[in-house]
Amino acid sequence: MAEERPGAWFGFGFCGFGQALGSGRTRQVHSPEPLRAPKVDADTCLVSASWSYTAFLSRAGQVQLSGSTGGAASGYRDVWASETFLVVLRDGQGPGLGAELQAWEPGSALRGEPLWTQTVVLEAEREDEQGPETQSQTLPLLPCARAYVSPRPPLYRPLAPELRARRLELGAEHALLLDQGGQVYSWGGGRHGQLGHGTLEAELEPRLLEALQGLRMAEVAAGGWHSVSVSETGDIYIWGWNESGQLALPTRSLAEDGKTVTGEATGLNEDGSEAKGAAAAEPGAPTPFIAVQPFPALLDLPLGSDAIKASCGSRHTAVVTRTGELYTWGWGKYGQLGHKDSTSWDRPCRVEYFVDKQLQVKAVTCGPWNTYVYAVEKEKS
Repeated sequence: MAEERPGAWFGFGFCGFGQALGSGRTRQVHSPEPLRAPKVDADTCLVSASWSYTAFLSRAGQVQLSGSTGGAASGYRDVWASETFLVVLRDGQGPGLGAELQAWEPGSALRGEPLWTQTVVLEAEREDEQGPETQSQTLPLLPCARAYVSPRPPLYRPLAPELRARRLELGAEHALLLDQGGQVYSWGGGRHGQLGHGTLEAELEPRLLEALQGLRMAEVAAGGWHSVSVSETGDIYIWGWNESGQLALPTRSLAEDGKTVTGEATGLNEDGSEAKGAAAAEPGAPTPFIAVQPFPALLDLPLGSDAIKASCGSRHTAVVTRTGELYTWGWGKYGQLGHKDSTSWDRPCRVEYFVDKQLQVKAVTCGPWNTYVYAVEKEKS
């Protein structure tokens, strides 16, 4: 059995409410820094970040809150932070398999009584896919995989049994579901193309993403109004709103800064008309900008790197490669891209901090305006 290498959590981006993010001395952190908050250390196995606060879950089951709300409590299996509710899953108090789902007002600091509780059935315990260092977050999908929780009423939302859900991600107005067969479903608001069905129409029920049908996906991630999926072979598919370059497609808002890229893609202009990618333009013609990409576009990382994990913030994207490198792009106003500045990028850029420190990235979790990363020391060659 391979020896577990020392690891640590790092953070960068917005911390205007005092949430644990690096040293915590300023309102924003532009480059990765080890987390230095009390009780937030290598024992942390899961991070869930909302806009104004962050929840940390330890392997021992303790939830620690940091930011606009504080406090700590023990006995938890999973945690999901939003501005509306702090949702936790804890072991049931009675005999037999089961757990208690609780929704708390974030400012309660997990003290007093929860706003809402429900007993849920746990599926059979399975070995964590991410290994011993970090834990895969189940919430907002419930362990029974037959329902999920929403930050807007109704809080408890059942899923059709035939969906066989494996993972579920919520954006600002849409939902993505990855099923056991590696197929992706989406529903909710679609005005920014975030559903990936080729239109800007909303979908009331989960709809199979036909553009990816037959390709086995391993990961899905939902940003504010954009979506990402990673295939089992390491390919990245991305769609939705590109206002800040979060799709790594040419965007007008960054053109004056010289941060746009060229490549083959077809998307929509702001008025809904079709826009062809730069590769289709005549030599010397202005670069066509893509505001909305309403169906999945294949994205290549530099050096042909394969992706294994993805996470999305409100308007930024982060991907971990098979070799443990981190690439980020999109909106960077608060340093959430980790490139030592507040520049926004519409192309994937490697976060050099982890390369320079000889660290291998194992997990990434984006909050709306910040990014958390778990990394371990690289194996000695």
